[in-house]
Amino acid sequence: MKMKYVFWLAASVVGYSYLGYPAWLWLRSRWSPRPVRRSSGQSSGQSSREGSDRSSATPAVTAVMVVRNEEAVIAHKLENLLTLDYPQEKLDVVVVSDGSSDRTPAILADYARNSGVASEIRTEVRTSARSRVRTLMKSASEGKASGLNDAIKLSTGEVLLFTDARQHIESGALRLLIENFADPDVGAASGELMLGDPANGETGKGMGLYWRIEKKIRELESASGSVVGVTGAIYCARRTLLDASLLPVDTILDDVLLPMQIVRQGSRVVFDSRARAWDSPNLGEGREFSRKVRTLSGNYQLLQLAPWLLSSQNAIRFEFVSHKLSRLAVPFALLALLIASIFLPQPLYRATLGAQLAFYALSLAALAGVKIGPLSRIADAARTFVVLNSAAIVAFINFVAGRKAVWVR
Repeated sequence: MKMKYVFWLAASVVGYSYLGYPAWLWLRSRWSPRPVRRSSGQSSGQSSREGSDRSSATPAVTAVMVVRNEEAVIAHKLENLLTLDYPQEKLDVVVVSDGSSDRTPAILADYARNSGVASEIRTEVRTSARSRVRTLMKSASEGKASGLNDAIKLSTGEVLLFTDARQHIESGALRLLIENFADPDVGAASGELMLGDPANGETGKGMGLYWRIEKKIRELESASGSVVGVTGAIYCARRTLLDASLLPVDTILDDVLLPMQIVRQGSRVVFDSRARAWDSPNLGEGREFSRKVRTLSGNYQLLQLAPWLLSSQNAIRFEFVSHKLSRLAVPFALLALLIASIFLPQPLYRATLGAQLAFYALSLAALAGVKIGPLSRIADAARTFVVLNSAAIVAFINFVAGRKAVWVR
């Protein structure tokens, strides 16, 4: 009898995390929608891919970015930012080089050459487009969170655009994000990260499938409230809400803690799928696994850095627990489900055991690179599911052992 309780409790944890919570969000978005009042004249519940209204407000924006050893992509990223469809006189860029040991500092110096505002800060004073780039060169790495704090202090825009070096932002994305700030309730607006390339579209395999599900959850959260975290590669925030939102220097999930601090101040954090950045869907299995371990380790760290996230000070405490913390319990629930299924002889539990074993066998086939015809797509999804939950177990071990997760670009 006890094993039955274990089975159903474990099944409930897994089912709620992946099905129950999204279903509840869908229902809430229907009975209590909160569309964003955008400056284009359209609410967030209306047309999603229309061009922005050129007459809409264009506040001054500072794009901020922390980089380390990004010589391969930094020049392209700077040109990407400087050529966004936004008034040039209202867009500048602040880049912090966090102890780069390759040619990144030299490339940045080419964009900001002739003068220094402070001992480590170089600013370009020419009247070219590059005069909009300011850099802070750090000789030693202090971590991304520390770099973001420095970038925020150096910024002058009314709105800050946060981004990373590798991803390419679509030309009109910034305008589309800025439209959301016509709604005074909005404190931050997240764009959408697309895994793939603009020519061929977004991938539906592996991590791409997982990311599409994750984005749907964020879209539903935003439809009637605030998202739990933003897309670190593309999001904007009001400058006035950031002075009180500086990050602890060892923060792993800056793209969760910073927007949650904005929610704490009474503002909404919304998701706008019209504003897009593109990234490679395959950075290598080892690198992706390390990134996922770091992200999940960051969820544990958040409870140490910001215990208020579990208090009434967090207006979206329920969403935070359901979206972030329940995922941490899933791998242990899966293990309990498997063990309970082994010891329960009834047909229902035997069938469940068979389904689990088949699912894990498919994941192993995908990990081994074995092609199994029409089942390959299911096997790829199974592999991603197993890898993500394995990363959650490694993150838990790291948390218990007190190991710090390193910044994985």
